[in-house]
Amino acid sequence: MEKNEIRAVIKYLCLKKMCTKDIHCDLMETLGESAPPYSTVARWAKEFKLGRTSTEDEHREGRPSTSLTEDNVKKVEDIVLADRRVTIRHVAEITGLSYGSIQRILANELHMNKVSARWVPRMLTDEQKNKRVDISRANLEKFQCDKDIFLLRFVTMDETWIHHFDPETEQQSMTWKRASSPTPKKFKVSSSAGKVMASVFLDAEGIIMVEYLEKGATITGSYYADQIRRWREAIKQKSRGKLRAGVLFHQDNAPSHKAAVAMTAIQESGFEILEYPPYSPDLAPSDFYLFPRLKEHLRGKKFEDNSEVMAAVEEFLESFEEVAAGYSSTLSQCK
Repeated sequence: MEKNEIRAVIKYLCLKKMCTKDIHCDLMETLGESAPPYSTVARWAKEFKLGRTSTEDEHREGRPSTSLTEDNVKKVEDIVLADRRVTIRHVAEITGLSYGSIQRILANELHMNKVSARWVPRMLTDEQKNKRVDISRANLEKFQCDKDIFLLRFVTMDETWIHHFDPETEQQSMTWKRASSPTPKKFKVSSSAGKVMASVFLDAEGIIMVEYLEKGATITGSYYADQIRRWREAIKQKSRGKLRAGVLFHQDNAPSHKAAVAMTAIQESGFEILEYPPYSPDLAPSDFYLFPRLKEHLRGKKFEDNSEVMAAVEEFLESFEEVAAGYSSTLSQCK
Protein backbone atom coordinates (compact mmCIF):
# COMPACT_ATOMS: atom_id res chain seq x y z
CA MET A 1 0.00 0.00 0.00
CA GLU A 2 1.04 3.58 -0.63
CA LYS A 3 1.78 5.87 2.31
CA ASN A 4 -1.38 7.90 1.79
CA GLU A 5 -3.48 4.73 1.68
CA ILE A 6 -2.01 3.48 4.99
CA ARG A 7 -2.64 6.89 6.56
CA ALA A 8 -6.25 6.76 5.34
CA VAL A 9 -6.66 3.37 7.04
CA ILE A 10 -5.24 4.80 10.29
CA LYS A 11 -7.64 7.71 10.00
CA TYR A 12 -10.59 5.36 9.45
CA LEU A 13 -9.67 3.17 12.44
CA CYS A 14 -9.26 6.29 14.62
CA LEU A 15 -12.80 7.29 13.67
CA LYS A 16 -13.89 3.84 14.95
CA LYS A 17 -12.36 4.78 18.31
CA MET A 18 -9.66 2.09 18.13
CA CYS A 19 -6.59 2.63 20.29
CA THR A 20 -3.18 3.09 18.75
CA LYS A 21 -1.91 -0.35 19.81
CA ASP A 22 -4.89 -2.13 18.20
CA ILE A 23 -4.46 -0.10 14.99
CA HIS A 24 -0.81 -1.13 14.76
CA CYS A 25 -1.67 -4.82 15.42
CA ASP A 26 -4.36 -4.72 12.71
CA LEU A 27 -1.87 -3.29 10.19
CA MET A 28 0.78 -5.87 11.14
CA GLU A 29 -1.69 -8.76 10.61
CA THR A 30 -2.74 -7.43 7.22
CA LEU A 31 0.50 -5.98 5.75
CA GLY A 32 3.13 -7.99 7.55
CA GLU A 33 6.63 -6.59 6.99
CA SER A 34 5.20 -3.75 4.87
CA ALA A 35 3.37 -2.33 7.88
CA PRO A 36 4.67 0.99 9.25
CA PRO A 37 6.48 1.02 12.62
CA TYR A 38 4.53 1.70 15.81
CA SER A 39 6.05 5.20 16.17
CA THR A 40 4.66 6.19 12.76
CA VAL A 41 1.22 4.79 13.54
CA ALA A 42 1.22 6.57 16.91
CA ARG A 43 2.23 9.92 15.33
CA TRP A 44 -0.49 9.82 12.67
CA ALA A 45 -3.13 8.51 15.10
CA LYS A 46 -2.39 11.43 17.42
CA GLU A 47 -2.68 13.93 14.51
CA PHE A 48 -6.05 12.53 13.38
CA LYS A 49 -7.42 12.47 16.92
CA LEU A 50 -6.46 16.13 17.27
CA GLY A 51 -8.58 16.99 14.24
CA ARG A 52 -6.23 16.62 11.25
CA THR A 53 -8.03 15.64 8.03
CA SER A 54 -5.32 15.56 5.34
CA THR A 55 -3.19 12.50 4.73
CA GLU A 56 -0.63 14.52 2.71
CA ASP A 57 2.73 15.59 4.09
CA GLU A 58 2.99 19.20 5.20
CA HIS A 59 4.91 21.48 2.83
CA ARG A 60 8.44 22.01 4.09
CA GLU A 61 10.75 24.83 2.99
CA GLY A 62 13.71 22.51 2.90
CA ARG A 63 17.08 23.04 4.40
CA PRO A 64 17.49 26.65 5.55
CA SER A 65 19.99 28.66 3.50
CA THR A 66 23.06 29.73 5.42
CA SER A 67 24.55 31.79 2.55
CA LEU A 68 21.60 33.95 1.52
CA THR A 69 21.77 36.49 4.32
CA GLU A 70 21.68 40.28 4.28
CA ASP A 71 25.32 40.43 5.36
CA ASN A 72 26.47 38.14 2.55
CA VAL A 73 24.42 40.01 -0.05
CA LYS A 74 25.91 43.32 1.12
CA LYS A 75 29.41 41.83 1.11
CA VAL A 76 29.05 40.56 -2.47
CA GLU A 77 27.61 43.89 -3.60
CA ASP A 78 30.52 45.85 -2.10
CA ILE A 79 33.09 43.59 -3.78
CA VAL A 80 31.43 43.92 -7.20
CA LEU A 81 30.99 47.69 -6.95
CA ALA A 82 34.65 48.06 -5.98
CA ASP A 83 35.77 46.10 -9.06
CA ARG A 84 33.14 45.57 -11.74
CA ARG A 85 35.43 43.20 -13.64
CA VAL A 86 35.80 40.79 -10.74
CA THR A 87 34.96 37.15 -11.50
CA ILE A 88 32.43 35.02 -9.64
CA ARG A 89 35.19 32.60 -8.67
CA HIS A 90 37.24 35.42 -7.13
CA VAL A 91 34.19 36.69 -5.17
CA ALA A 92 33.64 33.14 -3.91
CA GLU A 93 37.25 32.95 -2.72
CA ILE A 94 36.98 36.27 -0.87
CA THR A 95 33.64 35.56 0.82
CA GLY A 96 34.08 31.83 1.41
CA LEU A 97 30.71 31.15 -0.23
CA SER A 98 30.13 28.61 -2.98
CA TYR A 99 30.21 29.51 -6.67
CA GLY A 100 26.49 28.74 -6.99
CA SER A 101 25.61 30.92 -3.99
CA ILE A 102 27.41 33.90 -5.55
CA GLN A 103 25.54 33.31 -8.81
CA ARG A 104 22.18 33.27 -7.01
CA ILE A 105 23.00 36.42 -5.03
CA LEU A 106 24.08 38.31 -8.15
CA ALA A 107 21.12 37.19 -10.25
CA ASN A 108 18.25 36.97 -7.77
CA GLU A 109 19.14 39.47 -5.05
CA LEU A 110 21.26 42.13 -6.77
CA HIS A 111 19.74 41.66 -10.25
CA MET A 112 23.15 42.06 -11.88
CA ASN A 113 24.62 40.44 -14.98
CA LYS A 114 28.01 40.81 -16.65
CA VAL A 115 28.14 42.58 -20.01
CA SER A 116 30.87 43.71 -22.38
CA ALA A 117 31.72 47.39 -22.44
CA ARG A 118 30.54 49.35 -25.48
CA TRP A 119 33.38 50.72 -27.58
CA VAL A 120 33.58 54.50 -27.82
CA PRO A 121 36.31 56.40 -29.66
CA ARG A 122 37.42 58.47 -26.70
CA MET A 123 36.60 59.18 -23.08
CA LEU A 124 35.25 62.73 -23.26
CA THR A 125 36.12 65.35 -20.66
CA ASP A 126 33.36 67.32 -18.93
CA GLU A 127 34.13 70.29 -21.15
CA GLN A 128 33.86 68.17 -24.30
CA LYS A 129 30.58 66.66 -23.09
CA ASN A 130 29.11 70.11 -22.46
CA LYS A 131 30.28 71.28 -25.86
CA ARG A 132 28.67 68.24 -27.48
CA VAL A 133 25.35 69.07 -25.81
CA ASP A 134 25.51 72.76 -26.77
CA ILE A 135 26.39 72.06 -30.42
CA SER A 136 23.78 69.33 -30.77
CA ARG A 137 21.12 71.59 -29.26
CA ALA A 138 22.02 74.46 -31.62
CA ASN A 139 21.89 72.18 -34.69
CA LEU A 140 18.59 70.71 -33.50
CA GLU A 141 17.08 74.18 -33.21
CA LYS A 142 18.14 74.93 -36.80
CA PHE A 143 16.52 71.72 -37.95
CA GLN A 144 13.27 72.35 -36.07
CA CYS A 145 12.87 75.87 -37.44
CA ASP A 146 12.20 74.49 -40.93
CA LYS A 147 12.87 70.79 -41.46
CA ASP A 148 12.34 70.82 -45.23
CA ILE A 149 14.69 73.75 -45.79
CA PHE A 150 17.27 72.23 -43.47
CA LEU A 151 17.30 68.95 -45.41
CA LEU A 152 17.43 70.83 -48.71
CA ARG A 153 20.49 72.78 -47.58
CA PHE A 154 22.27 70.01 -45.64
CA VAL A 155 25.42 68.49 -47.18
CA THR A 156 27.97 66.26 -45.47
CA MET A 157 31.26 64.63 -46.41
CA ASP A 158 33.70 62.11 -45.02
CA GLU A 159 36.57 59.86 -46.03
CA THR A 160 36.94 56.11 -45.56
CA TRP A 161 39.47 53.43 -46.46
CA ILE A 162 38.27 50.58 -48.71
CA HIS A 163 40.54 47.50 -48.64
CA HIS A 164 41.21 45.19 -51.58
CA PHE A 165 40.01 42.44 -49.26
CA ASP A 166 38.15 42.75 -45.98
CA PRO A 167 37.23 39.42 -44.31
CA GLU A 168 33.64 38.58 -43.46
CA THR A 169 32.43 39.11 -39.94
CA GLU A 170 31.60 36.08 -37.80
CA GLN A 171 27.90 36.77 -38.23
CA GLN A 172 28.19 36.96 -42.02
CA SER A 173 29.96 33.59 -42.18
CA MET A 174 27.29 31.72 -40.18
CA THR A 175 25.76 28.73 -42.00
CA TRP A 176 22.96 26.25 -41.35
CA LYS A 177 23.96 22.69 -40.42
CA ARG A 178 22.33 19.50 -39.22
CA ALA A 179 23.04 18.18 -35.74
CA SER A 180 24.96 15.25 -37.23
CA SER A 181 27.04 17.43 -39.58
CA PRO A 182 30.52 18.59 -38.59
CA THR A 183 30.97 22.21 -37.58
CA PRO A 184 32.43 24.23 -40.49
CA LYS A 185 35.90 25.67 -40.05
CA LYS A 186 36.94 29.24 -40.69
CA PHE A 187 40.59 30.21 -40.94
CA LYS A 188 41.69 33.51 -39.49
CA VAL A 189 42.40 36.14 -42.16
CA SER A 190 43.27 39.82 -41.99
CA SER A 191 42.42 42.80 -44.13
CA SER A 192 44.74 43.29 -47.10
CA ALA A 193 47.42 45.97 -47.12
CA GLY A 194 46.13 47.33 -50.42
CA LYS A 195 43.45 49.97 -49.95
CA VAL A 196 41.89 53.05 -51.45
CA MET A 197 40.63 56.15 -49.69
CA ALA A 198 37.26 57.38 -50.92
CA SER A 199 35.99 60.91 -50.20
CA VAL A 200 32.18 61.01 -50.42
CA PHE A 201 30.09 64.19 -50.60
CA LEU A 202 26.35 63.67 -50.21
CA ASP A 203 23.10 65.33 -49.23
CA ALA A 204 19.58 64.18 -48.33
CA GLU A 205 18.90 63.38 -52.00
CA GLY A 206 21.93 61.15 -52.62
CA ILE A 207 25.58 61.15 -53.61
CA ILE A 208 26.91 64.40 -55.08
CA MET A 209 30.57 63.53 -55.67
CA VAL A 210 33.02 60.71 -54.95
CA GLU A 211 36.79 61.08 -55.29
CA TYR A 212 39.59 58.58 -54.71
CA LEU A 213 42.97 59.47 -53.31
CA GLU A 214 45.83 58.68 -55.68
CA LYS A 215 48.36 56.11 -54.53
CA GLY A 216 51.11 57.71 -52.45
CA ALA A 217 49.18 60.96 -51.95
CA THR A 218 47.92 62.33 -48.65
CA ILE A 219 44.97 64.54 -47.78
CA THR A 220 46.30 67.94 -46.82
CA GLY A 221 44.59 71.26 -46.31
CA SER A 222 45.42 72.31 -49.87
CA TYR A 223 44.17 69.03 -51.34
CA TYR A 224 40.93 69.33 -49.38
CA ALA A 225 40.48 72.97 -50.45
CA ASP A 226 40.68 71.89 -54.10
CA GLN A 227 38.13 69.19 -53.37
CA ILE A 228 35.75 71.81 -51.95
CA ARG A 229 35.99 73.84 -55.16
CA ARG A 230 35.36 70.78 -57.35
CA TRP A 231 32.47 69.78 -55.14
CA ARG A 232 30.90 73.23 -55.51
CA GLU A 233 30.91 72.79 -59.27
CA ALA A 234 29.32 69.33 -58.85
CA ILE A 235 26.53 70.88 -56.79
CA LYS A 236 25.66 73.16 -59.70
CA GLN A 237 25.16 70.12 -61.93
CA LYS A 238 23.42 67.69 -59.57
CA SER A 239 21.61 69.81 -56.95
CA ARG A 240 20.18 72.85 -58.64
CA GLY A 241 18.90 75.46 -56.22
CA LYS A 242 21.07 74.28 -53.32
CA LEU A 243 23.67 77.03 -53.77
CA ARG A 244 20.92 79.62 -54.01
CA ALA A 245 19.29 78.31 -50.81
CA GLY A 246 22.68 78.27 -49.05
CA VAL A 247 24.63 75.14 -48.19
CA LEU A 248 24.77 73.90 -44.61
CA PHE A 249 28.09 72.06 -44.65
CA HIS A 250 28.70 69.25 -42.13
CA GLN A 251 32.21 67.81 -41.70
CA ASP A 252 34.26 66.28 -38.90
CA ASN A 253 37.23 67.87 -37.17
CA ALA A 254 40.03 66.19 -39.15
CA PRO A 255 43.16 68.40 -39.32
CA SER A 256 42.89 68.79 -43.11
CA HIS A 257 39.27 69.92 -42.73
CA LYS A 258 40.17 72.59 -40.20
CA ALA A 259 43.27 73.86 -41.99
CA ALA A 260 43.25 77.60 -42.73
CA VAL A 261 43.42 77.08 -46.50
CA ALA A 262 40.46 74.68 -46.35
CA MET A 263 38.36 77.02 -44.19
CA THR A 264 39.10 79.85 -46.63
CA ALA A 265 37.89 77.73 -49.56
CA ILE A 266 34.68 76.90 -47.67
CA GLN A 267 34.01 80.55 -46.90
CA GLU A 268 34.75 81.61 -50.51
CA SER A 269 32.25 79.00 -51.70
CA GLY A 270 29.59 80.61 -49.54
CA PHE A 271 28.96 77.59 -47.34
CA GLU A 272 27.69 77.82 -43.78
CA ILE A 273 29.47 75.32 -41.52
CA LEU A 274 27.52 73.27 -39.00
CA GLU A 275 29.54 72.91 -35.83
CA TYR A 276 30.70 69.37 -35.06
CA PRO A 277 31.40 68.12 -31.49
CA PRO A 278 34.84 66.55 -30.96
CA TYR A 279 35.09 62.77 -31.13
CA SER A 280 31.44 62.22 -32.08
CA PRO A 281 31.24 59.77 -35.02
CA ASP A 282 27.69 58.87 -33.96
CA LEU A 283 26.65 62.35 -35.16
CA ALA A 284 28.25 61.88 -38.60
CA PRO A 285 25.75 60.33 -41.07
CA SER A 286 28.51 58.73 -43.14
CA ASP A 287 30.00 56.95 -40.14
CA PHE A 288 26.81 55.40 -38.78
CA TYR A 289 24.74 55.06 -41.95
CA LEU A 290 26.48 54.95 -45.33
CA PHE A 291 29.97 53.54 -44.73
CA PRO A 292 28.90 50.55 -42.56
CA ARG A 293 26.49 49.42 -45.30
CA LEU A 294 29.11 49.93 -48.01
CA LYS A 295 31.73 47.89 -46.17
CA GLU A 296 29.26 45.16 -45.26
CA HIS A 297 28.44 44.85 -48.97
CA LEU A 298 32.13 44.54 -49.91
CA ARG A 299 33.24 42.16 -47.12
CA GLY A 300 34.56 38.83 -48.33
CA LYS A 301 35.11 40.08 -51.90
CA LYS A 302 38.65 40.19 -53.31
CA PHE A 303 39.80 42.92 -55.68
CA GLU A 304 43.00 42.76 -57.69
CA ASP A 305 43.72 46.50 -57.83
CA ASN A 306 42.40 49.96 -57.00
CA SER A 307 40.36 50.20 -60.18
CA GLU A 308 38.30 47.13 -59.20
CA VAL A 309 37.70 48.59 -55.74
CA MET A 310 36.54 51.90 -57.18
CA ALA A 311 34.24 50.13 -59.66
CA ALA A 312 32.67 48.11 -56.83
CA VAL A 313 32.11 51.26 -54.76
CA GLU A 314 30.50 53.07 -57.69
CA GLU A 315 28.25 50.09 -58.38
CA PHE A 316 27.11 50.00 -54.77
CA LEU A 317 26.38 53.72 -54.63
CA GLU A 318 24.41 53.59 -57.87
CA SER A 319 22.28 50.69 -56.65
CA PHE A 320 21.70 52.20 -53.24
CA GLU A 321 18.26 53.53 -54.09
CA GLU A 322 17.17 54.02 -50.51
CA VAL A 323 19.92 56.46 -49.66
CA ALA A 324 17.75 59.57 -50.01
CA ALA A 325 14.86 58.31 -47.89
CA GLY A 326 17.28 56.85 -45.37
CA TYR A 327 19.18 60.08 -44.89
CA SER A 328 16.01 62.11 -44.53
CA SER A 329 14.90 59.90 -41.62
CA THR A 330 18.24 59.29 -39.97
CA LEU A 331 19.22 62.94 -40.01
CA SER A 332 16.21 63.55 -37.80
CA GLN A 333 17.11 60.67 -35.49
CA CYS A 334 20.79 61.61 -35.11
CA LYS A 335 19.84 65.04 -33.85
